[in-house]
Amino acid sequence: MSSSLGTMAALPRLLCASSAALVVWAGFCSAVCVEVPSETEAVQGTDMKLLCISCMKREEVTASTVVEWFYRPEGGKDEPIYEHRKMNHEFPSRFSGRIQWNGSKDMQDVSITVLNVTLNDSGIYTCNITREFEFEIHRPLFTSSRLIHLTVVEEAGEDFTSVISEIMMYILLVFLTLWLLIEMVYCYRKVSKAEEAAQENATDYLAIPSENKENCAVPVEE
Repeated sequence: MSSSLGTMAALPRLLCASSAALVVWAGFCSAVCVEVPSETEAVQGTDMKLLCISCMKREEVTASTVVEWFYRPEGGKDEPIYEHRKMNHEFPSRFSGRIQWNGSKDMQDVSITVLNVTLNDSGIYTCNITREFEFEIHRPLFTSSRLIHLTVVEEAGEDFTSVISEIMMYILLVFLTLWLLIEMVYCYRKVSKAEEAAQENATDYLAIPSENKENCAVPVEE
């Protein structure tokens, strides 16, 4: 059961990693950016990637980007925890020494990873992106923001879909087992009846007198 829980717990992270890989692949092959939402649940003691993707059009690639990350505890106020402005800067906070930059070179993916998350890390994370585009005539400024409502739990739990899938798997195994037993019983009875019929025929043949056995021979016509 523990291995099953571990597998179920790993599924969301596997899906997130697959989504991120898809984003990188798409951007590499066709310069297309896909905004993927971040995970919203983490298990204490693990590393949690806060996914923040802000897509740019091809004609907007030349730009200077500033990324600011804020954290707001329940009932509290936003406090800066990380900033990327050509250089990475980590603000003194409860996350000191536990934040890792995971942004891409083109600054479309501006994600961070919180190392060794704790139950106290639950709250709202805000990712603010400010871009100053470098056009010949003017330098327009655009901003965007992403909110991530993160909940940190003590241990991974199975979601409803996983539970239903596991139940259906057990039902299927029971059904296949019963079907196999029924087929075995049916085949055994069929073979037994064939053997009984063969034994009865052999007994009837042996019970016939020898002179009658000779009469049973089919005459050969010339």
